[in-house]
Amino acid sequence: MRQIPSRTGRRGRLACVANVHYVMLYGLLGAVALAPECSIAWAQSHETKPVFDTVIRRNWGPGVSDDDAGAGIAAATPTAGDVGQTGGQTGLSGFHRKSKPAPDSAGSEKTQPVEVRQARVSEMGGKTRFEMALSSGVRAEIFTLANPYRVIVDLPDVLFRLPDGTGQTGAGLISTYRYGLFADRKGRVVLDATGPVKIEAARMTSSGREGAVTLQMELVAISANEFGVGTGATSSAAAPPVARPSVFDDRLQAKSASSKKPLILIDPGHGGIDPGALGVDNILEKKIVMDVAKRVERRLKATGNFRVAMTRTSDVFISLDQRVEMSQEIGADLFISLHADSLASKTYASVVRGATIYTLSERASDEQARLMAEKENASDQVAGLNSGAFSAENEEVRSILIDLMKRETSNFSTDFSNLLVARLKKSVSLSRDPQRSAAFRVLKQTHAPSVLVELGYLSNQADARLMRQASWQSKVAHSIVSAIDGFFDKRSVRSAR
Repeated sequence: MRQIPSRTGRRGRLACVANVHYVMLYGLLGAVALAPECSIAWAQSHETKPVFDTVIRRNWGPGVSDDDAGAGIAAATPTAGDVGQTGGQTGLSGFHRKSKPAPDSAGSEKTQPVEVRQARVSEMGGKTRFEMALSSGVRAEIFTLANPYRVIVDLPDVLFRLPDGTGQTGAGLISTYRYGLFADRKGRVVLDATGPVKIEAARMTSSGREGAVTLQMELVAISANEFGVGTGATSSAAAPPVARPSVFDDRLQAKSASSKKPLILIDPGHGGIDPGALGVDNILEKKIVMDVAKRVERRLKATGNFRVAMTRTSDVFISLDQRVEMSQEIGADLFISLHADSLASKTYASVVRGATIYTLSERASDEQARLMAEKENASDQVAGLNSGAFSAENEEVRSILIDLMKRETSNFSTDFSNLLVARLKKSVSLSRDPQRSAAFRVLKQTHAPSVLVELGYLSNQADARLMRQASWQSKVAHSIVSAIDGFFDKRSVRSAR
């Protein structure tokens, strides 16, 4: 958690006012210790069931005066009982949820994840309210992001137990919202706002059922100037680190016979907070591609000819750049990213179906490929990350990188695409134009051939029904493994000449 520096004077106090709402909520009673020059905190007690709220507002906007900022400071009143310890640091980094860990079967203490049981958005009196029911109180960090406007809620160690379809519709200032794991033991809710918003209130209240609480947040519309220019909590908006697969530790040692086997990296797209495309009957892309990826992994390992890794092995979010970096770090010999598409148009959803193989190119092969790349490249924004670095990326540098990739790996990528289409068409339906290209971020790899496979259209009833079936998934996995075998057999023959 970020510390708040202690500074004095008018200029120092304003330096503490950053341009972001950053709300921390605790489902416990306690006290807060902040540097007096910089704290904008208040404690609230309810008449019957007191719950401690701490709110730090850092998005005052350019029009707020020094006096206005000072008016936000209120004394935090400690309540006897659960007093957090700051360990001598300013800020809130020392506060913890006070909950008694439940003993496991062996008798040792083990913290139970908090369950998120309900969530809803409503509108009343010009304000939009987001409510979420949890099995017990946890610390929640809430902040806003721009381009596009979003509200982010981070929760530690939670399990989402929400009905299918939750978040597909909103109300008031929130159009939709989504939820899932942002990292190991870290949940995230991302609410899509219709414009710039301010977090006017945020609190946790006891629901009176065995420690259950309700997180309530109220949003009001503001202007873009009031929202501020640079938004987001840097530490929370950044992508979490991804552990290096331990199976590749042998790369640091002398190469053995097994390490000479081609290394295949399978990339199940999306995951966690990023569900990917939503299909008929609420089928999720992230689940379909994971099912297929695991079948491909098992079949590849069964051949004994390859080393295999996956960018993710569970329902957790991995950023696009992290997927590429993982491929580079482990020295992948082939990168295959699995996805499934969905069309919003009901007119075309019933007729457009089939698998498509994409390779990297600076200019898209057609308009549909360009739109597909834009949608897939926006995955980080869907998960609540700022993608400004990519969108502002120097076009000349982009061209040089893609040109380098073309010279080193483009021909191999095309070769594999040809083989994969030939194998897939024997067992599953392909799209009308099954080989396309566009500037996909996840395919920007200069070290290895890479393809992105759209398995089909979840918006099409026939495709969605097939993609759920184990038999169809096995056919796809068999075709992919067969193409990989043929690809490396062909390269071995070339190398032997």
